[in-house]
Amino acid sequence: MNLTVVGCSGSFPSADSACSSYLLEADGFRLLVDMGNGALGELQRHCGLYDLDAVLLSHLHADHCIDMCGYFVARYYRHEGGPVSAIPVYGPAGTERRLNIAYGDVPDEKCMSEVFDFRTLEPGAFRLGPFQVTTAAVSHPVEAYGFRIESGGRTLTYSGDTGPCEALDDLAAGADLFLCEASFTHGKEDIPDLHLNGREAGQIAEGAGVDRLVLTHIPPWTNPSVNLRDAQAAFAGPVELAKAGAVYEI
Repeated sequence: MNLTVVGCSGSFPSADSACSSYLLEADGFRLLVDMGNGALGELQRHCGLYDLDAVLLSHLHADHCIDMCGYFVARYYRHEGGPVSAIPVYGPAGTERRLNIAYGDVPDEKCMSEVFDFRTLEPGAFRLGPFQVTTAAVSHPVEAYGFRIESGGRTLTYSGDTGPCEALDDLAAGADLFLCEASFTHGKEDIPDLHLNGREAGQIAEGAGVDRLVLTHIPPWTNPSVNLRDAQAAFAGPVELAKAGAVYEI
């Protein structure tokens, strides 16, 4: 299983990265997790526009889903051959309506369903190509999910956006790679049930016994070196900052 960081900036794109988007590949199957601002352009550096097999959306904040509107245009108005066949898009309840509103169409029309097969996420587990996906609701102001994705005996855990919660601890247990948000700075922001800081990400990684921690979703106003330092102080294993274009073999 390979992970490519398509985008890793939080809240809005930075000068160096699009917002959250991560490409997972195994056995020829391509799964995209989130498609935030700027991700569609960056995705084309790593994957053809029509080569994705499925999409997972952790939640419906713009920095995790808004480029699905552009992706609809690319799939529907393809110059040759007309619209491409619908691919599964898993997201929280109301995903199709939210994207229709963002696109500017009538909210209750089914325009996007011609190229996206919308499926509602719930806590639990399901099979998606070569991946076993386990989902759990995490602590965020809107309905939001973290993911545990397994293939070939290897495990990736993706936090999505969340504050500290037991559900994330369970998802991360024993993961080979823990892709964890670190939006806040320890000692600076203290807003419950919203985001993690570097120290908290490291503590969760240590408690869960993960092999490797990669910090992501760091907004442009947050100093990533501070979050890296704080995570390293809390977690005994290897820690690094996600970078756009980085590839991990899990």
